[in-house]
Amino acid sequence: MQLKEKVYKLKGKVFHYAWGGYAFLPALLGEDNSRLAPYAEYWLGAHALAPSELQTEQGAVPLSRLIAEDAVAALSQEVADRFGELPYLFKVQDVKDILSIQVHPSKQEAEKGFDREEALGIPRDAAHRNYKDRNHKPEMMVALSEFWLLHGFLPLAAIEKVLDETPEFNVLLPYFRKEGLQALYRLVMEMPQLDINFLLEDLVKREIRRKREGELTKEMPGWWVARLFETAPFTGEIDRAVFSIYLFNIVKVNPGEGVFQGAGIPHAYMEGQTMELMANSDNVLRGGLTPKHIDVPELLKQTSFQSIVPQIMKGEERLPGETLYPCPVADFGMARIRLTGGGQYSGQAASFEIIIVTEGGVLVNNSLVLKRGEAVAVLPGGEYTIDASGHALLFKAFIP
Repeated sequence: MQLKEKVYKLKGKVFHYAWGGYAFLPALLGEDNSRLAPYAEYWLGAHALAPSELQTEQGAVPLSRLIAEDAVAALSQEVADRFGELPYLFKVQDVKDILSIQVHPSKQEAEKGFDREEALGIPRDAAHRNYKDRNHKPEMMVALSEFWLLHGFLPLAAIEKVLDETPEFNVLLPYFRKEGLQALYRLVMEMPQLDINFLLEDLVKREIRRKREGELTKEMPGWWVARLFETAPFTGEIDRAVFSIYLFNIVKVNPGEGVFQGAGIPHAYMEGQTMELMANSDNVLRGGLTPKHIDVPELLKQTSFQSIVPQIMKGEERLPGETLYPCPVADFGMARIRLTGGGQYSGQAASFEIIIVTEGGVLVNNSLVLKRGEAVAVLPGGEYTIDASGHALLFKAFIP
């Protein structure tokens, strides 16, 4: 397929997962949501599940089709040779409820897991399949609002303090001191449900009461535990992922700040709006807080049991108005572009780029008007100039 231009509007796809919010994404995309459907994610990319469409002079063209017909023209020779596909997926997310406790595999482990499930004859769209492809799934998020997430294990001294100061966890303290973090986490994640209920019921009820009485803040695990159970009648059936909320770092990310999550880092998004950029993969190993497939043994196999101190990225200003977020992978890079009245930003795409407007509006190449929520695709070699008459905020995905 021959395209006359190098810059086109790009239309993505909305996913209505139950954890999504009701207002942010509909407002961003200019869609009516009077029926109050959950709007969780807006995907921009060439993922087989939901390829975006270029709005061309020949009509709407799926990005996946463009790449399949001429990967070099769509991606550049270097990217086509190295990846054979668009190696990233760009998302806008609105997290209303806590997502699943999850881990992503390394590239090597994803290849082994995919080949193993292929050999077993598990359909790729089966609900109980772990490895949907042979790719890793590192992720970079940059907050659009105040954003909260769980990210990696607490320092060992902090975990010991949690076990000591939480009455229901006192029984676990000697085991942790003797066997260590990995053994402790395996114990609680493989614990029979009746034992979990017995161990955590009083804890959950106490946290609900403390939150109602204003004794908890979002920096405290009890606030999030109470939130899980306070809106529905408490039945005593307690998700084992509650343990993770006490054992992981609770991280607050302010607008414009970012967090990178590599293979093996256990995590869960909890609240807020964010831009997320990831490798083009759907490999997720889940350990709780979800109606989707849970595979605790595989999650434990792929988890890094190292305490970490979360690294919150402020980004690096390279050009006036442009902030880059260095990612330690070859699959993707992200930039945040802030323009004020009369501001201008120019670039030339080395490979396939996606740029989305999240605030304000801009004019691209003096001809293409982009409103809030609209995006453009820039093909390799494409030059562009972005002008703003007022305040505008944009995010760009590219391949380093």
